[in-house]
Amino acid sequence: MDSFTRAGLHFRVDDHGPSSAREDGAVVVCLHGFPQGPEAYDAVVPRLTAAGLRVLVPEQRGYGPRARPPHRRDYALPALVADVTALLDLLPGPVHLVGHDWGGVVAWAFAAAHPERLASLTVLSQAHPAAYRAAVTNSSQAWRSAYVGAFQVPVLPEALLTAGGGRLLGASLRRSGLPADLAAGYARRHSAPGALRAALGWYRALPFAAGVGRVRVPTTYLHGSRDPFYSAAAVERTADFVRGPYRRVDLDTGHWIPELRPDAVAEAVLAAADGADRT
Repeated sequence: MDSFTRAGLHFRVDDHGPSSAREDGAVVVCLHGFPQGPEAYDAVVPRLTAAGLRVLVPEQRGYGPRARPPHRRDYALPALVADVTALLDLLPGPVHLVGHDWGGVVAWAFAAAHPERLASLTVLSQAHPAAYRAAVTNSSQAWRSAYVGAFQVPVLPEALLTAGGGRLLGASLRRSGLPADLAAGYARRHSAPGALRAALGWYRALPFAAGVGRVRVPTTYLHGSRDPFYSAAAVERTADFVRGPYRRVDLDTGHWIPELRPDAVAEAVLAAADGADRT
């Protein structure tokens, strides 16, 4: 599979794995966050395919030139979840879902709404949205999330961040702990006309966001202890919103777990797949 369509939008998919996995092997679907792309999982994928898994990494809504609807409401969470549903409709049986950052928000929401479609959930960095929201009022989460408010301003953020070929965006990513080569690549990706505006649509659709319920599938949450974007309160409270088997793994790293700790991501997914095989 190299693509799928939904509601007139065309999504590219990177499909990896041995030919045997295409028919009856376990399937892993990885969702990237902001401002990444499928390449966020480049170091994770070979570790999973070497174990015989099929791995699909879609380019999410707004990140490809043929999937950029014009209105901010088009990027509301129900639409993002529906995109994942359309992809999973093309796959056999329950899958192992992995999500980082905004991809983690979608993964939490999908797992809460469609537990029967998942064999396991692995979330990287992103606290459960309800835990995150609760932490805004009683912890450092509000100032850690100040950039979200800045992104609500129309036009100006993308103009500033893409000026000079994405110089400011690249610098911001480097300051957040992303290696310089990856930061430059993500900045180039969003220097294309309309690319950053579409990606920021996810933030600008927050006023239309629906709540995310409790998750009842086996869940692993990988958190970087040096992640500047999530408070300890949000991380701790995430367990309150999981009713299935739950494991939290604290890593000595920052926000960019797929890029910086691909070994830990692969280990978590393989452990989840092994656990699913045993049940």
